[in-house]
Amino acid sequence: MRAVRPHRFLPAVVAAALLLAGCSGGEGTATASPGSSTDGAPPTATPASGSTAATPLQPLPAEIPAALSSYYTQKLTWQPCDDGFECTTFKVPVDYANPSGGDLTLTATRARATGGATRLGSLLLNPGGPGGSAIEYVQATAKSFDPGVRAAYDLVGVDPRGVGESSPVSCLNGDRMDAYTATDITPDDQAETDALVAADKEFAAACQQKSGATLGHVSTVEAARDMDVLRALVGDDKLHYLGKSYGTFLGATYAGLFPGRVGPMVLDGALDPSLDARAGNRGQAGGFETAWAAFAKDCAKRDNCPLGSNEKEIGEQLDAFFRKVDAQPLPTDSGRKLTESLATTGVIQAMYAEFLWPRLRDAFTTAKAGDGTGLLKLSDDYYERSADGTYPNLMSANMAVNCLDLPAPFADPAAARQAVPEFEQASPHFGRDMAWMALACGYWPLKATGAPHTVRAAGSAPIVVVGTTRDPATPYAWSQALAGQLESGRLLTYDGDGHTAYGRRNACIDTAINRYLLGGEAPANGTRCAK
Repeated sequence: MRAVRPHRFLPAVVAAALLLAGCSGGEGTATASPGSSTDGAPPTATPASGSTAATPLQPLPAEIPAALSSYYTQKLTWQPCDDGFECTTFKVPVDYANPSGGDLTLTATRARATGGATRLGSLLLNPGGPGGSAIEYVQATAKSFDPGVRAAYDLVGVDPRGVGESSPVSCLNGDRMDAYTATDITPDDQAETDALVAADKEFAAACQQKSGATLGHVSTVEAARDMDVLRALVGDDKLHYLGKSYGTFLGATYAGLFPGRVGPMVLDGALDPSLDARAGNRGQAGGFETAWAAFAKDCAKRDNCPLGSNEKEIGEQLDAFFRKVDAQPLPTDSGRKLTESLATTGVIQAMYAEFLWPRLRDAFTTAKAGDGTGLLKLSDDYYERSADGTYPNLMSANMAVNCLDLPAPFADPAAARQAVPEFEQASPHFGRDMAWMALACGYWPLKATGAPHTVRAAGSAPIVVVGTTRDPATPYAWSQALAGQLESGRLLTYDGDGHTAYGRRNACIDTAINRYLLGGEAPANGTRCAK
């Protein structure tokens, strides 16, 4: 992931709802992009402005090291769990550079293939995050997958190291997490700046205190190596994989490390691994701006739009509302106050999917009448906060992975403040927030182990990269960039709104992906699907 505190790439609740509700209607049509190649060659990608010089990710040796053989030869014991699913655990080394230095226990679930003799193997799924639970995702969405895919594949989800049920890291919870999420992230003076810094430091210190050595070993590279262990344990020579959002970064990392073991691989809502944290956060700010413009255009057409009758007025009303709630937080039916940061997160949450837009309109209607409950509930959905005030380890893992994967974009408040104008140029409505959110890793107790890089995955099977043109969290340009880096990349475009595309009942996208998963026929590079 590139953005931190609080913005991750895919709320698990939205991922499940997209598949179950099919919020994007329309059959869709496929065309080749004007000027794009349709012979399988990936498009040429231009690195985003602000990215650092990125070197290619180098593959690991094809032969499994002797020191890891005991991990690759474990026997999985699957046990019934949760309404027809099976669950198991397996061991991976805490540190692949020192396999004798201790183990982590990872948990996986599966829905068995329904087709018997037609089974092709296991399809490993990851919904994103980082920090999203693949176990919850599989158990929430398995029945909504195409019947052909369900017949051919065991659908498998493993919570990555540090996440969910796999040796989870822990930071803040309950009242302290409530306070953290409510902290002003657009400081107007020194006192508010000091409060933001103190909150980020408290979060980092709690992570270090509660998570121990695990905190330093939850990088994406390590999680990708764990996936190769699981690939072997389920008996597959090649990895069959579907990753969404941050899951695309995880999948691309696997492909870069193990290109010869790549089977059918779909990367939906892609990240660009060549971007540094500053460029990534700024790019994501632009993605949310694009999504907001789509929401505003839609709202302006409706008689019940609570923010105005044209896009310019709606944007001005949003800014005015943020200023008002910054000065005086709104009451809610929970007794908690809706602060500016919580209101912003509520708006951001609604940008992930069109089916949330009516909720956002209703939330603004009640907020303008002095009740912040609707926006607070959207914010709580984003964080997956339970009604009893507890949180999953989602944001703990999110921060831990992000801060290991890339060096912090800003070392102190002065650097973040200096960057605000360039972020606001990318996103007039969300840029300031996104610049200050990126400060959090500046106080992380561990040095980053990763760096920007490109992924070629030379020699791999075709890898399908799916990009949505108005994706809020993973801008379309990132999918273009990743497809261009991959030697065997095939770019499949969904011309529409929302975060990710597969499983949203667009027949064009779904048919192309299902055909690829079941028969190995990758769509022609540059194929576009209409809404």
